[in-house]
Amino acid sequence: QVQFVESGGGLVQPGGSLRLSCAASGNIVRTYAMGWYRQAPGKQRELVATITIDSSSSTNYADSVKGRFTISRDNAKNTMYLQMNSLKVEDAGVYYCNADVRVYPGGRKEYWGQGTQVTVSS
Repeated sequence: QVQFVESGGGLVQPGGSLRLSCAASGNIVRTYAMGWYRQAPGKQRELVATITIDSSSSTNYADSVKGRFTISRDNAKNTMYLQMNSLKVEDAGVYYCNADVRVYPGGRKEYWGQGTQVTVSS
């Protein structure tokens, strides 16, 4: 069974930092791209950052997090990270891991993690 499990969320003061992790497991043949999304109460889920899993490791960030967040992936550990610095109250929400992968059996699919809560409050 293919799974993506997030961790690392919690309560942090404005200006603080957190590092989220998304660990992959299961029969994943190839990973094409991964990303972080977040959803605040009463709002739609929005893209935070994405990374391609190839030689370029191209990244893309929402304007609101550019310069503060960094997405990365450790291929050996099958884990993606989101380093979040200078956190703001408006960064709070449930953060979800997203992955575009090829699995066996099943072919190419999109997966979501269960989410991890990030609270930014003084």
